[in-house]
Amino acid sequence: MALIDRTVHLMESVLPTWLVGLSARTGIATVFFLSGRTKVEGLLTVNDSAYYLFAEEYKLPFIPSDIAANLAAWSEHLFPILLVLGLMTRFSALALLGMTLVIQIFVYPGAWSTHLVWAALLLYLVRYGAGAASLDRLLKIP
Repeated sequence: MALIDRTVHLMESVLPTWLVGLSARTGIATVFFLSGRTKVEGLLTVNDSAYYLFAEEYKLPFIPSDIAANLAAWSEHLFPILLVLGLMTRFSALALLGMTLVIQIFVYPGAWSTHLVWAALLLYLVRYGAGAASLDRLLKIP
């Protein structure tokens, strides 16, 4: 038991918590941002293939496909940028967690193992926030 305790103490002293938060933020932000880039041309013009996917493959209930395509494309750009900056981190992570749940339930229910990894990172950020290396900390945003 003493060896385990010493090992845990060593890991805690070597691995700063700000690095854990920064890694979680940039890791999950990359997943969503790169997905968002496939939906647009230029800066933020939603492309025809995104409209097609939302109309034919994704088919979300309760929301027209063209609105869903735009919301997804904009969300997959805005919230990841905020996460990388560590600005409004809890809100951004919660928004992407909601998006993850929608994808899991309505779009790709068989991809639960991937979505569980996303959800774990996002839940960490919702619970613990951005960490010390963030604009949230600088601006004193909880």
